[in-house]
Amino acid sequence: QVQLQESGPGLAKPSQTLSLTCTISGASITTGYYYYAWIRQPPGKDREWIGYIAYTGSTHYSPALKSRTSISRDTSKNQFTLQLSSVTPEDTAAYYCARGPRPSMNAQNYNYWGQGTQVTVSS
Repeated sequence: QVQLQESGPGLAKPSQTLSLTCTISGASITTGYYYYAWIRQPPGKDREWIGYIAYTGSTHYSPALKSRTSISRDTSKNQFTLQLSSVTPEDTAAYYCARGPRPSMNAQNYNYWGQGTQVTVSS
């Protein structure tokens, strides 16, 4: 059974770069035809897909966040990482990592999720 676990700071200051890591257990990030995504949910709003890294290592980002987003992976640690630059209070959200069987910008198409980590952007 694959499991995903987010980690990272719960607080960031405006203009900083937010970095979150997702550690995968029960499966290798390089095997199978899977897509590993970051998704967030601001308070009182719908879930927002941020981007994914594919089993091949290729990436795809939300057009709305593309200029500030980078997703990478460390295959030796079976982890993938989100970096979101120039954060503002509008980036405050619960951040989730997830795995899905096909490339998708729809959060509903990801069937394995981490428990989420709350990030607050505040000075």
